[in-house]
Amino acid sequence: MTVLADYLAARQGEVDRALDRLLPPVAGPAARLHETMRYAVFGGGKRLRPVLAIAVCESLGGRVEDVLAPAAALEMIHTYSLVHDDLPAMDDDDLRRGRPTAHKAFGEAEAILAGDALLTLAFEVLASLPEGDAAAPRRARAVALVAREAGAAGMVGGQSADLTAERTAASLTSLEWIHAHKTGALLAASAELGALHAGASPEDCRAFARFGHAVGLAFQIADDILDRTATAAALGKTPGKDERAGKATYPALLGVDASRQEADRLAAAARAEIPAAARERAVLDELARYAVERGR
Repeated sequence: MTVLADYLAARQGEVDRALDRLLPPVAGPAARLHETMRYAVFGGGKRLRPVLAIAVCESLGGRVEDVLAPAAALEMIHTYSLVHDDLPAMDDDDLRRGRPTAHKAFGEAEAILAGDALLTLAFEVLASLPEGDAAAPRRARAVALVAREAGAAGMVGGQSADLTAERTAASLTSLEWIHAHKTGALLAASAELGALHAGASPEDCRAFARFGHAVGLAFQIADDILDRTATAAALGKTPGKDERAGKATYPALLGVDASRQEADRLAAAARAEIPAAARERAVLDELARYAVERGR
């Protein structure tokens, strides 16, 4: 995946620089809050969601400068979800991306507040950038899109259903719903956001939303497999927690081999959704493959 590796290296650097500009400096009366926010955001990570938004925007002829700040906002939302997910009341994890989780490093209260601050800052960015009256309709649509996919109808709803499903006999239908919302929703928003800021047609926006949903579901299945097969060093967090918590996962329901086959099917389905308007699809093809081939 040379094309993707080079693209990721370039775009991850741009996203990190944008995040550094957008996040508050470690200063003033709320310096510890700002430090916690930066600790969580700059603790590593693939920047998959912002990179996906940028790749989709570019594939449709859009400008990187128009989507970079909104894409960085997606990473803030993703990071907030991880900070809260690691809390004792949720998944109760001590390790994230190979180092102590935010609540272990700064305390539970500061971690909760940092997550809150990242979420609200993300929507300030989405509502404000890119600047100019001409971009105002796109900014308004971006806020509504991301709010829907990150909230109760999307990611948060999926997280809630995931907790409810612990130690219960989940069906394949309910499991797919959980994963499609917990992980797929924000990735769908990322792809659709990129199309939106490229000025794509409603049809192409919907096609890229379907692309993101399929990639997201495949990504979560691959994550569930890695939780069973990877080491803590390779995973960057505590392995085996899903099984010990009795979580509903594809490997628990179908086994590892059948789960891999389903992830591969979803990656192929995602690639089939890329519309003809996309001028350059190599990076998008490889992003879909990367979602399922991590750790193999």
